[in-house]
Amino acid sequence: MKITWIGHSCFKIESKGYTVIMDPYEDGSVDGLKPVREEADLVLCSHEHRDHNGRSCVALREGHPSPFAIEKIATYHDDEKGTKRGPNTIHILDDGECRVAHFGDLGCALTPEQADRLRDLDAALIPVGGFFTIDAGQARKLAEEIRPGIVVPMHYRNGNFGFEVLGTVDAYTALCPQAQLSAGSVLEISKDQKEKDRTVVLTPQNAM
Repeated sequence: MKITWIGHSCFKIESKGYTVIMDPYEDGSVDGLKPVREEADLVLCSHEHRDHNGRSCVALREGHPSPFAIEKIATYHDDEKGTKRGPNTIHILDDGECRVAHFGDLGCALTPEQADRLRDLDAALIPVGGFFTIDAGQARKLAEEIRPGIVVPMHYRNGNFGFEVLGTVDAYTALCPQAQLSAGSVLEISKDQKEKDRTVVLTPQNAM
């Protein structure tokens, strides 16, 4: 399975000739990122905010059979049961070899039942920037609870991209025993990998 960080919370996930775009942002909604211009078989959005629901930025194609079983977990965009920012959906993609979860703009703690459904992930795409979502400390606590093979941080800022109110990724990686900074935007995983609690910081494909 191939995972590409386009930027912010937008990822491209590819397996067996099938492509899913997760949380594409609308044009101009995220500072420091070029517009999303992708082709895919499916678009999934965690919620309906402009920086996550840019479906029109993705050209859909037909005719490719999907290898993915998709599971959805209903959560909240805040810690007050959605009263501040609404609902959020976690998507789990399973192609029969690898399981990947995209946590969207998770802003609340998981229930024990939800955490159980998220164990044994090969990769977890988790927001770490705080303010709109869980912050670095909460994200690390989540990772320690569900123990995915690899954590890919998302929804944060650095000097070139992201909202000013968000924290940087350094606050998260400082809490991690194994943090790898990548010069690229792509992560490839397989059923044979034996990762445990590794953090991989990707470079956004659409960084200006």
